[in-house]
Amino acid sequence: MMRFLRQIAKDWPQVTDYQSLHRWSVEHGELFWATVWDFCGIQAEKRWDRVSDHFPKMPGTRWFPGSRLNFASNLLKESDTQLALISWNEEGPRSRITCAELLRQVNQLALKLSELGVQPGDRIAGFLPNISETVIAMLAGASLGAIWSSCSPDFGVQSVQDRFGQIQPKILFAANSYRYAGKHLDLRDRVRNLMEQISSIQHLIAIPYLRPGRIQSEQLDWNEIMSAPARPFERPSFPFDHPLYILYSSGTTGLPKCMVHGAGGTLIQHLKEQILHTNLSPGERIFYYSTCGWMMWNWLVSSLAAGATLVLYDGSPFHPHDAILFEMAAREGVNVFGVSAKYLSVAEKRGVHPTKDYDLSELRTLLSTGSPLAPYSFDYVRDRVGANLQLSSISGGTDLISCFALGNSILPVFRGELQSLGLGMAVQILDPGGAPTVGQAGELVCSRPFPSMPVGFWNDLEGSRYQATYFDHFPGHWRHGDWAQITPSGGLVIHGRSDATLNPGGVRIGTAEIYRQAEKLDSVLESVVVVQEWEDDVRLVLFVQLSAGIQLDDELSDRIRRTIRQNTSPHHVPEKIIQVLDIPRTLSGKISELAVREVIHGRVVSNLEALANPTALDLFKNLKTLQS
Repeated sequence: MMRFLRQIAKDWPQVTDYQSLHRWSVEHGELFWATVWDFCGIQAEKRWDRVSDHFPKMPGTRWFPGSRLNFASNLLKESDTQLALISWNEEGPRSRITCAELLRQVNQLALKLSELGVQPGDRIAGFLPNISETVIAMLAGASLGAIWSSCSPDFGVQSVQDRFGQIQPKILFAANSYRYAGKHLDLRDRVRNLMEQISSIQHLIAIPYLRPGRIQSEQLDWNEIMSAPARPFERPSFPFDHPLYILYSSGTTGLPKCMVHGAGGTLIQHLKEQILHTNLSPGERIFYYSTCGWMMWNWLVSSLAAGATLVLYDGSPFHPHDAILFEMAAREGVNVFGVSAKYLSVAEKRGVHPTKDYDLSELRTLLSTGSPLAPYSFDYVRDRVGANLQLSSISGGTDLISCFALGNSILPVFRGELQSLGLGMAVQILDPGGAPTVGQAGELVCSRPFPSMPVGFWNDLEGSRYQATYFDHFPGHWRHGDWAQITPSGGLVIHGRSDATLNPGGVRIGTAEIYRQAEKLDSVLESVVVVQEWEDDVRLVLFVQLSAGIQLDDELSDRIRRTIRQNTSPHHVPEKIIQVLDIPRTLSGKISELAVREVIHGRVVSNLEALANPTALDLFKNLKTLQS
């Protein structure tokens, strides 16, 4: 980051620190992204004719017209010695693949896909765990200009069909099984059901993961494809905005939206975030705990283009023991370690103390996302994981396959804050009237285009759904759906989703503010807060999932209320606190506040298949305590 800043300052002397660099990157967006292209070493068969068309129209800007590149070529290296992929599961290390071997396997599979008739723009789907084969399959498809889309094996058949059924894939990659929390889970029946329900699938390529066993008689076998004699393969090039990925919204209000992301926009945005904001260098090892159904998997894989080694983990993050991820990080010399905010909260409550048990001297940066990171988790990382570690709480989303706020190695870390706004990202906070505000909470928007905006939604030819999703509320601004505020230090605090923002007594409250306080208490594992319509007004109701053996009583309820009141305001204090055994989450792991709100009012939740644990909603139905 400092090297980039000094390079810009040679021609722009007003750039003297990060704040002025960020301001320059927004005000001179075309020049900024052109500079990132060169600084990050993007490889292209043909350089762009111009940086953009129609800038700064949003939507409508087209980036780097005239350029031709191949996404996979940027990620594949020829080194015989450097490792590209290190793969672990609950049983320990599984495989180690060099850059040269990765290149060979990707070429081998790309040739096979070509023989099977895969053309640019065809969809290739993966119903797979987070293993090296998943990375190889995606890169092979990208080599041919195919569009990759994946779901993790914890998705049910209907959830997968709701996603893949919309995009009509030609090829399905699937594993025959996976493991989670020590349990072996057979996938063969689910895969066979998908093959019957999605008529577009012409070929199944089966991966015998963990145990032998064919899925169906007419499958193509991964091992047989990889054992064929090697042949040369030359990757074609495609326009900058050629489709690369299809990712999905959570689907809690209907069928998931299918977001199409372009190859060039994904590549340049990820490299900016990894090389500049994460300070990732060639040869370093980066890990992010993720399934291949979450955008952080796509983000992690792009690290190959920065010359990094990916460390993959498949399984429960707390099995076979609570500190397994930190054991893996120590044994593999991980430099950048990524997890969710929820993971850090649970690890603390389970007493995980990594520095006491493991040598984490190679670890320099810890990344956290998925939900706002509570201030007490900052303390946990400092005290138990590493006092000199850079803690980068980051936030963005599937919609932009990247981040609006990230870490920054040339700035201090402030407890409870996301460190800095991303370069080139014109983030603003707007009040309900659409006016920019600083120091107060409001709607997070982006007022200028950026390359990793979706190139569109699948089957949205006129762009009406795309327009309505991001731009109708504040015309000319991308409305992200987060309720946030910019801090005096230039950082960001996310208070929760704006569509789940609470409004008791006319005071807007972010749900994350309440979760931070309630979950400070060791007794509280997790919580969900909603507003209940009550006597021509609304009241706050907090549901808590407690540690094993603990029952909610008046003393604990008072302690929860007192903690919330002392650290927030009287408006944040729930009128009702109710114990539940489980809390519903979406398939991407986010608490489903909207589903809980609908259930307590006796309304139908439209798409239960979007939830990982839909039966949890039964715990919230017809509660007598909410009737008084």
